[in-house]
Amino acid sequence: MSRYILALDQGTTSSRAIIVDGGGNIMKIAQKEFRQVFPHGGWVEHDAREIWSTQMGVAQEALTAAGLRASDIAAIGITNQRETTVIWDRVTGQPIHNAIVWQDRRTAGICDQLIAEGLEPLFEQKTGLRLDAYFSGTKIKWLLDTVPDARARAVRGELAFGTIDSWLVWNLTGGALHITDASNASRTLLFNIHSGEWDNELLALLDIPRALLPEVRANSEVYGETAQGLFGARIPIAGMAGDQQAATFGQVCLERGMAKNTYGTGCFMLMNTAGEAVPSQNKLLTTLAWQLGETRTYALEGSVFVAGAVVQWLRDGLGIIRSSGEVEALAASVPDSGGVCLVPAFVGLGAPHWDSYARGTIIGLTRGSTKAHIARAALEAIAFQSAEVLDAMRSDSGVILSELRVDGGGSNNNLMMQFQADILGVPVVRPKITETTALGAAYLAGLAVGYWSSADELRAQWQVDRVFEPAISMDERTAKMARWRKAVSRSAHWEDGV
Repeated sequence: MSRYILALDQGTTSSRAIIVDGGGNIMKIAQKEFRQVFPHGGWVEHDAREIWSTQMGVAQEALTAAGLRASDIAAIGITNQRETTVIWDRVTGQPIHNAIVWQDRRTAGICDQLIAEGLEPLFEQKTGLRLDAYFSGTKIKWLLDTVPDARARAVRGELAFGTIDSWLVWNLTGGALHITDASNASRTLLFNIHSGEWDNELLALLDIPRALLPEVRANSEVYGETAQGLFGARIPIAGMAGDQQAATFGQVCLERGMAKNTYGTGCFMLMNTAGEAVPSQNKLLTTLAWQLGETRTYALEGSVFVAGAVVQWLRDGLGIIRSSGEVEALAASVPDSGGVCLVPAFVGLGAPHWDSYARGTIIGLTRGSTKAHIARAALEAIAFQSAEVLDAMRSDSGVILSELRVDGGGSNNNLMMQFQADILGVPVVRPKITETTALGAAYLAGLAVGYWSSADELRAQWQVDRVFEPAISMDERTAKMARWRKAVSRSAHWEDGV
């Protein structure tokens, strides 16, 4: 038996490769950031070729740093930024346009038109999603409408669509496999989460040819092998999941009612609802968590578009910190935000607002406000947004959480995690291994090849690093949330002239 799993974690701002051992321990990590392209306000793009080159680069780097050969790897697991949309030529493998990133808002008008036609209930019923520019479907439509000859070529079967998982597998296999997994498919606005198939009615409404789409596979199975010569030996590709579903699996939230929150570029809370696709009455998403064999597990999800990205903005936009790691010390240098509220609606607001036209707002400034107050308000904003999502989740599911498991880079910020516990009113639990997105991809791949024998083995590996207990009163919590909601109301509908 080979001794390790290689997890490829392709994120919104960087590509990473992580080597995991049989105990679920992280042995090596390699990471490389890539360019963010902003052609217009609210538009976000990536060069898909750069994504592939950085992902391959870090994979080789991690293997070399660990002193491993391809023959030491039992399987590759893939996890990815979701909804980001690539269309490429099936012969040349070249993208026809930059990838349109999940954060991109250019298709808000298409969504508005579909909503005006009364179609949102149909999309929600079949896909569990809202009609929002966040998802892949309208991005595909925009590309086919905009890139010369793209729709005709798609009809002729010359082009392939994929989210980033599909793009990576296509390149890893030298073009042999055009597939996606059930979790990523469920984020496209084109996939019926109840039947587990691409939906012809939705395809027709968005005018998307079926020939463009990948085959949908389960999340844990051997799909194929890497192309000859890519790594020195062929490695099975055996697990795939969108980043938030992978993190939920990596947190071993395998029973109904368990929930996790990932603090990355965005912030994403998922609650396992087992075999029931719970429809949301509070503007959450109903999504496929994973499919193992023929068995589908569902989740409620709340998506916060800007979390860690607000810290990047403090660094790159305002220049008030030199590195993201400085934000905690700066924020901790003041006892509170001094009345400052920062609503990071740079690309609109996600759950539970779904306002494509909201924009970022800093409010409550006085002459006494400093960069430290702004930094603290930025961290608090991440926690406030997550608290709104959890309130909606409690209402939809009827589940009262006993704890919230947390992961992602932001979960290492103790100040923010304590504030999160305070504002939620439930314990926040950070595991010893916070690389749970990569760990989930590794677990899915390892189960498929027998590297791990069962879910019970994975449960036994999960260990607590620290528990943050709520430390403020209900009255104080209520007052803080009321002030936050007041600030959010000031940012709402900014770009639509209201």
